[in-house]
Amino acid sequence: MVNPQSLDKYRFTKALRPFSFPVAIIACLVGIVAAYADGVWQPISVALILVAGVLLQAGVNLINDHTDLPLIIGSDSQQIAARKQISINFKVGLLCFTLAATIGLYLIVQTGIPLLVISVLGLLGALGYTVAPLNYKNRGLGVVMVFWLMGVLMITGSYLAAGASFDPKIIWLSLPVSFLVSLLLLSNELRDYERDQRDGLKTLTVRMGYRFSSSLYIVLIVATLLSSLILKTFGYLSYIWPLLIILLLALPPLRMLKVSAEKRHKITPLTARLLLGFGAVFCVLVLV
Repeated sequence: MVNPQSLDKYRFTKALRPFSFPVAIIACLVGIVAAYADGVWQPISVALILVAGVLLQAGVNLINDHTDLPLIIGSDSQQIAARKQISINFKVGLLCFTLAATIGLYLIVQTGIPLLVISVLGLLGALGYTVAPLNYKNRGLGVVMVFWLMGVLMITGSYLAAGASFDPKIIWLSLPVSFLVSLLLLSNELRDYERDQRDGLKTLTVRMGYRFSSSLYIVLIVATLLSSLILKTFGYLSYIWPLLIILLLALPPLRMLKVSAEKRHKITPLTARLLLGFGAVFCVLVLV
């Protein structure tokens, strides 16, 4: 049963989580910039890619709480309103997916079948994030799935939608930012660990424990560093030292791993700052 104090999170503005939109924008920009570096630039497609990316992020955010419905079992006015709001959010989320799919169809017509395959995988994955029977979130697979959905697939899809032909290098280029996308979701789970445990939510952090997820947080930062070094070794990046400097932004959220639950709320915005800073510098380096 969800704690009544937690019901406020289902309000539309909170469920929408607009602060997360830069995640989709950064992921799309990596693909767009990589295509530009290959000599492909189509302004209309670029604008549509960014709009579709934000719509997909909004859709995922809005359907995210749908599996909480069985946990809200009370009959008081607050809980009735919460159930109603979750249903409204879910419908708006599906509308966002529909609009993103419409844009995707236009871009597929312009570019071809490879984008269709990636778009279908991405859309099914986004719906399966919280919708039965897959429900990755409640299976503790959210951190893994966002790596693929909001990382690798979104970056690769943006690259193809921008007009570039598929090149395996885009998969390699997607890895550092994809690790940080997973890191951001993990920071959210770490921040809410005690509340999610109390409310009966089965996130990865609740299933595996706070200590395990804290260690995984460190592993993902190391993976970001190592994948960046691999890109430099393969010649996909000419410079890497700016990324090493920007990774110093990981120090403040790392310190948050050891503080009390009351002070841990800062870990998510600090992780978001790391993702946005790294992503912006990464996009510049792809062009150099």
